[in-house]
Amino acid sequence: MLKMRDVIPLALAAFPLLGAVPISPEEFATAESDIGRYGGTLVIAQKAEPKTLNPVTALDAPSREVIRRMTADLISINRHSHATEPGLAKSWTASKDGRVYTLQLRHGLRFSDGHKFDADDVIFTFQVYLDEKIHSPQRDLLIVGGKPLVVRKIDSFTVRFELSEPYAAAERIFDSIAILPKHLLEPAYLSGSVNAAWNLSSPPATIAGLGPFLLKEYRPGERIVLQRNPHYWKMDRKGNRLPYLDALEFRFTGGEDGQVLQFVSGGTDVLSRISAKSFSALLKEPRTQGAQLVDLGPGLEYNFLFFNLGPVDSTKDPGLAGKQSWFRQAAFRLALSEAIDRDSIVQLVYGGRGTPIWGHVTPGNKLWMNQGIPKPTRSVSHARERLAAAGFSWNSDGKLIDSRGVRVEFSILASASNAERLQMATIIQDDLKELGIRMQVVSLEFRALLDRVLNTRNYEASLLGLGSGDVDPNPEMNVWLSSGGTHLWNPGQKQPATAWEAEIDQLMRRQVSELNREKRKKLYDRLQQVAAEQLPLICLVSPNILVAARKSIGNFRPSILDHYTLWNVDQLYFRQTPSAIGCILRTCGASLPSDR
Repeated sequence: MLKMRDVIPLALAAFPLLGAVPISPEEFATAESDIGRYGGTLVIAQKAEPKTLNPVTALDAPSREVIRRMTADLISINRHSHATEPGLAKSWTASKDGRVYTLQLRHGLRFSDGHKFDADDVIFTFQVYLDEKIHSPQRDLLIVGGKPLVVRKIDSFTVRFELSEPYAAAERIFDSIAILPKHLLEPAYLSGSVNAAWNLSSPPATIAGLGPFLLKEYRPGERIVLQRNPHYWKMDRKGNRLPYLDALEFRFTGGEDGQVLQFVSGGTDVLSRISAKSFSALLKEPRTQGAQLVDLGPGLEYNFLFFNLGPVDSTKDPGLAGKQSWFRQAAFRLALSEAIDRDSIVQLVYGGRGTPIWGHVTPGNKLWMNQGIPKPTRSVSHARERLAAAGFSWNSDGKLIDSRGVRVEFSILASASNAERLQMATIIQDDLKELGIRMQVVSLEFRALLDRVLNTRNYEASLLGLGSGDVDPNPEMNVWLSSGGTHLWNPGQKQPATAWEAEIDQLMRRQVSELNREKRKKLYDRLQQVAAEQLPLICLVSPNILVAARKSIGNFRPSILDHYTLWNVDQLYFRQTPSAIGCILRTCGASLPSDR
């Protein structure tokens, strides 16, 4: 599922810091979790208050961050290895045709209110998520081959999921489905009020989950506090019951500036996904000595430029219709890509903490990135040659004109609330001047921008970002299928408008049902190759994942997957004797900007 955060949700540098301790990516990724010590309240800076505590309806990131700490899944995606691992289901088997999954549930588990967990809770959970009247955002994940999953109870601790067709990596969809307590939510579901259940005014005793923490209190405008779940089922390797922490406190700090100030002053312990500007400020701040400032390298987010390639009424908008004769030429898009200085974007927008990209699968996704995608260096002269070969020329003033003598100029939409993307647009504007192209930057409120792109389609070009919650290709189905709602350049097509889009449709559909990992990778590699040749999305840069935590926090192992810092919150603990020697900078999984 794609996530929006001014994104349609998606570097290693040398610093002369006292006490800097670089840790290799391999060591960081494979480090075994410490046996922790009990006690303490971890305070997390949160930009906004959650809107709900209901996992069935939650859409906003603050709500999901809190809910995920109180709930558990049948199968989980390990945020470091990116592989699936047992959750509430201790094991599972798949039929040879990939259409039937049988899950064995753990025995003896209890919800945080002490009520026993069994297969009835699983059956009820999927009944709720699949109910069309509920409009749960998770429902789309549970539709395979145009049909919803069928869930059957075999016995009290065995459930079977039947799919209408093979679905590669089907077990990954269970990671985002929080199991609900039937004994608490069934009355609300039967009365048609489950969407209103578990709101911020609900008494803590009416909310229960299978996660490491449970709700203690909510103070509007201040904080939400979770306390240790005494019935949590996970143990450390010595048999000690997790979690180690007594409590979590999500403190509402406002925007990122407020988050950073709270962290610097010692008011919070963890910062998750901060900007390069804030990260640089923390590196220079003496009061953050003794903190872990972690640059994980590129995540899964990719920023890109794209053009409106969809149908347009030439009688109503002759200007756009004429410009589409340029936009629809792959040679035009390739020339613009060659003229854009990605290295400058990385340095000027992200202070070196980003990675230039030429495809939508970022270097952070080592499992699926096609290493054969060309990464050409910037060349304005080559771009000009490509344009000339495509029938463009330059007038006496050096302005690019098409074969009709019309000057090449267009506008690009960018989100007014995303300073980094606006700066990116300005850099591109200057780069394209060298081709004789005039590009006007138009900033819009994010919702208004999306409305133009996805609904009215009243735009010429736009700058956006996409970020997936998983390394697997399947969450991006809606982007690459021509019928998809986020097939941004021409969404919701009844039939693919071009031969290359038809090929991408075929490749995307084949890989989703291919159960052989090697064959599936070849299919997705070919899709990436077609996308790189046709450039419906001119991919530009993937920002690094930047996080921070107190040095006193043990087992801090941030990931490029959401949630970046709290995915293993049940293992976090406070060290008895926190080190105060310098500020640690860990740089993981990235290379020098000059090497990219």
